[in-house]
Amino acid sequence: MDKERDAAEKSRMAADAVNNEEKSAKSLNFIQQIVETDLRDGLNDGRIQTRFPPEPNGYLHIGHAKAICIDFGIAEQYGGICNLRFDDTNPVKEDTEYVDAIMEDIHWLGFEFANVYYASDYFDQLYAFAERLIMEGHAYVDELSAEEIAQQKGTPTTPGQNSPYRDRPREESLDLFRRMNKGEFPDGAMTLRAKIDMASDNMHFRDPIIYRIISKYPHHRTGTKWHVYPMYDFAHGQSDYFEGVTHSICTLEFVPHRPLYDYFIDLLKPADGAYRPHQYEFNRLNMTHTVMSKRKLLYLVQQGLVSGWDDPRMPTLCGLRRRGYTPQSIRNFIDKIGYTKYEGTIDVSLLEHAVREDLNEHAPRVSAVLDPIKLTITNYPEEKRETFQAVNNPQDETSGTHGVLFSRNLWIERDDFKEEAPAKYFRLTPGGREVRLKNGYIIRCTGCVKDADGNVTEVLCEYDPDTLTGMEGAKRKVKSTIHWIAQEDAVPCEVRLYDYLFTDEMPATDGDKPIEELLNPNSLKVLHNAFIESYARDVKPGTQLQFQRIGYFVADKDSTPKKLVFNRTVTLKS
Repeated sequence: MDKERDAAEKSRMAADAVNNEEKSAKSLNFIQQIVETDLRDGLNDGRIQTRFPPEPNGYLHIGHAKAICIDFGIAEQYGGICNLRFDDTNPVKEDTEYVDAIMEDIHWLGFEFANVYYASDYFDQLYAFAERLIMEGHAYVDELSAEEIAQQKGTPTTPGQNSPYRDRPREESLDLFRRMNKGEFPDGAMTLRAKIDMASDNMHFRDPIIYRIISKYPHHRTGTKWHVYPMYDFAHGQSDYFEGVTHSICTLEFVPHRPLYDYFIDLLKPADGAYRPHQYEFNRLNMTHTVMSKRKLLYLVQQGLVSGWDDPRMPTLCGLRRRGYTPQSIRNFIDKIGYTKYEGTIDVSLLEHAVREDLNEHAPRVSAVLDPIKLTITNYPEEKRETFQAVNNPQDETSGTHGVLFSRNLWIERDDFKEEAPAKYFRLTPGGREVRLKNGYIIRCTGCVKDADGNVTEVLCEYDPDTLTGMEGAKRKVKSTIHWIAQEDAVPCEVRLYDYLFTDEMPATDGDKPIEELLNPNSLKVLHNAFIESYARDVKPGTQLQFQRIGYFVADKDSTPKKLVFNRTVTLKS
């Protein structure tokens, strides 16, 4: 019997182990599964090394955050390292401003890179490799223009035509290539092309350009040392190889580039070399009401259609940061949408939900009145002042409370009063239902005051002094609770209400219209006459708050103690 029980127990444990392994496998994304398989097989001696390789030609956006999370996340999860490498092979578009901004954004997201490299670190090695390819018959100098090269490449269904310079002597190509780098020829006069296969089904194999002349623009690191610069497809894989990258993770548009990536590495590495990097592709982030093209984002900035790269309407990480998004909310969002091999479009509401969830847990609650109207409690003593305690964050028991001043004269939202209210309006209306003041008394509206034009300028109410929290009368049920600020405690502030930059749900796919026609004319509304309670007077720029009943807001970088400025991050509800 004991042996039977032991056997049954071992069988159960084995079954549990299998089930747990299956559950674990199912919870892993496909890249994690690849990494775990490589580790199990002892590939690269169990070493895991990734890299995040942005080109410093613009600011990072939410799409880059997805790549950052997988590149750094894989390294963290499996005890490897992730390097930051700037693919700075095009001095026309690159700048140190972007280098600094990229580093700042990565740190803001909460990641640390092991090393910082540049493709320009390898210019000497890449140039030497190019000369080797020439002398081995794998490359030649072409004098066709870019337009002519494009024409003779053919189509996906028809083979390309050989360049008339394809079979020029190796020594001649080498001499011309060296003279290209000396600056003897103008930009565009010549290129260095790989000699592969003009009839290949893969268009990238049809003698791709691997070097071009750029003399007019100095490089942000190397200055005017070089007059020829490698193309991305030539520099990227080789840089991975030089650095020892094991898993080169990129987005799906690079799938057709992978054979070329492998081709150059196979030519570069020793024939008996065991190590080689491998490229893996995941779906990039496409999101509604958003464009991710650096070119289009740069256009918005250059044309003054936004206030800059950090405009809170921009999908850039610095724009999202200024909007009040937290690093954790972005990481939670990316974790939720996951990584697949299939393209799709994510609704921006999922990103908004992520920041709501995070800020709900951490943001202090305050009262702010965006469209103020006076409320006078006519039966409250004029000289009387009280201080009520307001919970800073009901989701966090350690957050404590703060005092809020109460008096006869308050500010409330204009929408919280209607002289003629519809049937299901439960807020203030003359002779209407009782309404609770948040953290205060129950009141009933008795009338209003109007100016000469008939506009309501003041709401009149009476309070029940036995309805303060803790009193017997406070137990009365009311249909509505509104927020307020005592006029003596109200601090003027500017509030910027941001909405989607694009009205079109899919602006990235609407290439027929100028981008100006896709912009939302109501993407920004500035309120100059808002009030906030004095508790928030000294908040520093970047501080996130919940304006009760309104939404989540952040103190803008323009905010000062003398002029508070708040940006709306997101409404309370979608």
